[in-house]
Amino acid sequence: MSAPHPIQAIGRLAAVALACTLIVAAPGAWAQAAAKPRIDKAADMPRFSYPVQGSLEDLLRSSERFAPLAAALRRDAEAVLTGYDIADRATQRDLLARLATLDYLDGRYDAAVGRAEQMRALQDKPADKLLSGLRLRAMATAAKTHARGSDAWRQAVVAQMARELAAMPFAVIENDIKGAKASAELMGEGLVLGGIRERLQPMADSAGALSSEFAPALAGARLTLLDVLPLKADLVTVYGELLARHQVLKPDIWAARDFSLPVDGAAGAHRPVTLAVWDSGVDTALFKDQVQRDAAGQPALIAFDKYAQPVQGELMPIPEALRSRLPQMLATTKGLSDLQSGIDSAEASQVKQQLSRLAPADYKATIEELGLAGNYEHGTHVAGIALAGNPHARLVVARIEFGHTLRPDPCPSLELARRDAANYPATVAFFQRQGVRVVNMSWGGSVGDVERELEQCGIGATPEARKAQARELFDILKQALTRAMAAAPQILFVAAAGNSNRDSSFDEASPADIVLPNLLTVGAVDRAGDEAPFTSYGPTVKVHANGYQVESYLPGGARVALSGTSMAAPQVANLAAKLLAVKPALTPPQLIQAITGTVDRSADGRRLLMNPKAALAAVQAGR
Repeated sequence: MSAPHPIQAIGRLAAVALACTLIVAAPGAWAQAAAKPRIDKAADMPRFSYPVQGSLEDLLRSSERFAPLAAALRRDAEAVLTGYDIADRATQRDLLARLATLDYLDGRYDAAVGRAEQMRALQDKPADKLLSGLRLRAMATAAKTHARGSDAWRQAVVAQMARELAAMPFAVIENDIKGAKASAELMGEGLVLGGIRERLQPMADSAGALSSEFAPALAGARLTLLDVLPLKADLVTVYGELLARHQVLKPDIWAARDFSLPVDGAAGAHRPVTLAVWDSGVDTALFKDQVQRDAAGQPALIAFDKYAQPVQGELMPIPEALRSRLPQMLATTKGLSDLQSGIDSAEASQVKQQLSRLAPADYKATIEELGLAGNYEHGTHVAGIALAGNPHARLVVARIEFGHTLRPDPCPSLELARRDAANYPATVAFFQRQGVRVVNMSWGGSVGDVERELEQCGIGATPEARKAQARELFDILKQALTRAMAAAPQILFVAAAGNSNRDSSFDEASPADIVLPNLLTVGAVDRAGDEAPFTSYGPTVKVHANGYQVESYLPGGARVALSGTSMAAPQVANLAAKLLAVKPALTPPQLIQAITGTVDRSADGRRLLMNPKAALAAVQAGR
C-alpha cells in the first residue's frame, strides 16, 4: 500500500501533466437505458488496451497520429457510459471529462461547452459545483469566434473566467483558487513532456500498448501542450487578481474548539496515554519527554523498509548521493507550502522557477527527489499534530517505507504481499506490548493502485490478467490488516480518508474503507470548516478535521504547513489521546461515540466537524 503524498501541490502538478479532470458532463441519454450491468466498485470497471507505437511526444504533437487514439478513447468512454449503471459519480465525471476534452481537441466546441454545463448535476462539493469546467468552457466558448491560441482567443478566455469568478462567493472557492494559481505558476512544458517520457513511454515501449488506466492521460497532455500552456500567464493573472481583491482571511473555527491539557502537579489528575504514529518515521528528538522508551532508553520503535524487511532507525535513510541536498529538499517543501497559501516567499519563487522551467531530461530526478522528501517528512509532521497540547501523550513509532521512484521499486509480487501481510499483525502485537491506546494511520492504497503498479512494471499480459493479479495481492494485504486491527479491540485506529476527491469505499481505499468497531476514518476541511478540495469521502468517513495548511514539524525542527487528510487524521488521534488522559477506562467504541456524537453537522450534511471541547464535556459528564 502507498502513502498519500503530503504535499498536495505535487499531486495536482502531476495531474496537470498527465490527466484531464477539469471538465465533466452528464449526457441525458445514457440515464434512460434499462437493465444495464451495475458497477459498485472501481475494480469492476471495464478495461481496454490501446496500441501505441513510437514516440508518444510525436503522437501528442501530430493530429494525424493522435486521431486514431482519440477515436478509440471516445468509443470506449461512450460505450461504458451507455452500457453500464455506474454507482460512483466521480467515475462518471472522469469518463465524461475524457469526452469533453476530446470534444474540445476535435473542435466540437458546443459539445464541450454542453458537457461542462451539465457538470453541476454530478458534483457534490460546493466549490466544485461552482468551478467545475470553468476553464475548458471558457476556452471552448472563445474558440467558437476566435482562432485558438490567438491574442483575441486568450483575451476572451480570461474575460469570461474573470467575469464568472467575480460572481462566485469567494469564501467557497478560495482554497481552490489558491491551488489553481499555484498549479498555473508551476506548469511548464518540461513537466508535461517529462511525465510522458519517463512515466508512459517506458510502458508503451515494453508492451506496445497502454491500458485505459494510462492512455487517457495522453489526451490531457495534448490539451495542456496545445492550449493550456499558452494561457499560463493569463491564468496566473486572473487567479492572482481575484485573490488580491479578497485579502480577508477565513475565520479560524478550531482555536475556540480545541483544548490543551495542563502539566499535572503532584496530584496527577491525568494519566499517561501511549499513542503510536504508524507512518514513514518520526524525528523523536523533537518530542523529548513525550517519547516512550525501551529498557535501554531508546525510543520505542518497530520498522520495516519498502521491501517489507525489518530494519533499524526511526527515520528512513536518505541515499548518500542526496544527503547534501536534504536542506534544499526541506526548503522545497516550504516553497510548495507557501505557494499553496499564496505566500510570496523566496522558497516559493525558487520552486516556481525550478519546476516551471524544468527540462524534460531533469524530470525523473526532480520528481523522485520530491517524492523522497515527502516520504521522509511525512511521519514527523503527523506526529507533531498528534502530540500537540498533550503533555501526557507517550509516542511509539512504527515506521514503514513507501516508494518514491517513477517506476515502482519494488514491483508488486506475491512474496512481497505475504511479507507485508505478516508485518501487520507483528506491528499491532508490538503496539499491544507497548500499551498503545491510539494509532494514527495517515496512509493507504487501493486495488487500483496495485493494478497500475503492475502495468508500470510490465507484469501481466493483458488488462484482465493484471486485474486478477491485483485483486489477489490486494486482498492478501487488506485481509491481513483488517484481522490485525480486529485482534486489538482495546486500540483505537484512526485512518485518513485519502486525497483523491473520490469515494474511498467505491475505490476500495484501505484502510479508509474498512469497517471495524475500533477504526475511525477522517476527512479534511479547512480552518473555516469548509470541505477541502482534495478530501476523499464515503460512508466510512464519520468525522472531519482541519487538514488544510496545518503547521507542524519537519525532521530537524522547521515548522511548515502541509495539507492532506494525512493532517486531518492526527487531529482526531490527538483528541482521542486527550480524552483517554482524562478518562483512561474509555473503550474504542466509546471514544468513537464521544467524538462522532458531538460533531457539528453542516447544513448540507456533508461535513461532520469534530468539536474537541464538546467531546471532552461529554466524556466528563459520562455521556
